[in-house]
Amino acid sequence: MLSFLQALVTNDVQVLHPGQGVYAAYLTPQGRMLADLKIHHCGEYLLAEVQDGLASELADRFDGLIFTEDVRVSDVSSSTAQIAVIGEKAAALLAHAFALEPLQPEQFTTLPVLGHIEIAGAIIARTDDADLPAFEVFVEDEAYHTTVQRLEEMGAVEGSTELLEALRIEAGRPAFGLDMTNGTIPLEAGLLERAISTTKGCYVGQEIIVRVLHRGGGRVAKRLVKLRFDPSVETPPAAGSALFHGAREIGRITSAAVSPLQERVIALGYVHREQAEPGVQVSLAPDTGGHQAEIVGLAG
Repeated sequence: MLSFLQALVTNDVQVLHPGQGVYAAYLTPQGRMLADLKIHHCGEYLLAEVQDGLASELADRFDGLIFTEDVRVSDVSSSTAQIAVIGEKAAALLAHAFALEPLQPEQFTTLPVLGHIEIAGAIIARTDDADLPAFEVFVEDEAYHTTVQRLEEMGAVEGSTELLEALRIEAGRPAFGLDMTNGTIPLEAGLLERAISTTKGCYVGQEIIVRVLHRGGGRVAKRLVKLRFDPSVETPPAAGSALFHGAREIGRITSAAVSPLQERVIALGYVHREQAEPGVQVSLAPDTGGHQAEIVGLAG
């Protein structure tokens, strides 16, 4: 099970023990992304989170790579529900909702990123998808409504899709299908530290990654950055909107939202590596005379 995925994805899954998890990418032989995965070791099986709509295709692809390994790959997206719980009181709320006795929210807060515990028929994993405490709850599909009801009784408030998107962008976490596509090299998206092991054995696409890291010094043509817009910009720019540095087009927006925390429009976008530095001013049109956004950091 572990050795099968070890030969396919970019991160080291062989070192995982039950209750642990890791973030990884699955690449083409040319080093381009086919998917990103959060892999959870659940004892007798591995649970992998992938972008909506990719599970079936990825399961079929992995299934076709099984030769002599004693491995079975299944798409369980139709039978498994996933609930995000985010906020300063998330751990305490989960401890109450799942009757953790004695009440010890620190059992959640001290989990490593993508570490999880199994309790009351649920898998509860800590994530780093937001700058606030964040957890994912996995339950069987038929338990979804009762689980949501239990969380709401403990004080949880349903968040909008727009809010979740804003929290993701604010944290600088790229989403496959938006900020990453099958033409993306993971180093461009800033995934080196989170998703790529530089010490494990071979995996699909490794040759390209090693070539960039060792022969190219890790330099890629563009980098995914976090942007914060001036207060005068009230509407998030559309994905694909061009970014300019003076008269020169240097990149494009991939996703944008209004941050309720900053009360600003924020975005992720790719810019040329020479401009991918915090403090660089950019605009949505050439030679505007005034800069409309600032690069506030690298994404990944």
